Amino acid sequence: MNRAQVREDMPSDSSLHEKIAAYLEFQEELGVEGFYRRRAGSVPRTRTRSPRDSRPLSAGAVEGAAGKGSPVEPPLAPTSLPIPASSVAQSLSLFEAPAPKRGPETLDEIRTDLGDCQRCKLAAGRKHIVFGQGSPKAQLVFVGEGPGADEDEQGLPFVGRAGQLLNRMIQLVGMKREEVYICNVVKCRPPGNRPPEKDEVDACSPFLFRQIEAIRPKLVCCLGAPAMRTVLGITEGISKVRGQFRDYGVAKAFVTFHPAYILRNPRDEKILREDFESIRRFLSK
Repeated sequence: MNRAQVREDMPSDSSLHEKIAAYLEFQEELGVEGFYRRRAGSVPRTRTRSPRDSRPLSAGAVEGAAGKGSPVEPPLAPTSLPIPASSVAQSLSLFEAPAPKRGPETLDEIRTDLGDCQRCKLAAGRKHIVFGQGSPKAQLVFVGEGPGADEDEQGLPFVGRAGQLLNRMIQLVGMKREEVYICNVVKCRPPGNRPPEKDEVDACSPFLFRQIEAIRPKLVCCLGAPAMRTVLGITEGISKVRGQFRDYGVAKAFVTFHPAYILRNPRDEKILREDFESIRRFLSK
């Protein structure tokens, strides 16, 4: 029974009307429903009250009146009572307490999730998954394109001739290989060392981003155009972007040539050295 029904069925005594309406409103705010309803005309009329008593009653006054023999009929026990918010909080804290907040996932957890990956067609031709190598707290992360033959054989990134050149560049920065972190856009060798295809990058790049998030470096260095496109989403030619620092979340990203390109074009090693000198100055700030 709601307030509209009260107005239709109750006697015209305005004082009683207002008291019942106030009482019902209070109960509805508490969430109580299912009131017993007398037949029309069966509610006894009450004596006329003084103007002072005719003021609308507060919710507390209505409750007090109901406990002292007021003609207002108390509701029958509802089928389900509303649960106070404090009780809900106590119940959750005792039986359904949320799990404590965790920090960023670790590289070991990401590697476990990668598992014996079969997410793209590169899995069929690989010998080893080349996940990454280096310090999990590195300030500097290098991202290459994909493993080559030597990397596929050993399961480690940048261990062939391109890796030897990268090691020399890392020394130029004033760091050791074990102080940085090295990984690739894809974790398995593309056939014939071809560039990774879109479906292969789409399958593997989420693990790359998770690696970067787990390490939270100061600088991410993209080695070559495929790494630049994947990490930064840049479609321009690498010559227009290399040597520039770009915002990358709370870190920075930097683009330079892949060491394998320098091995094929040794005259450009001077450019690579200039870029790594820029990296050294950035990290020394």
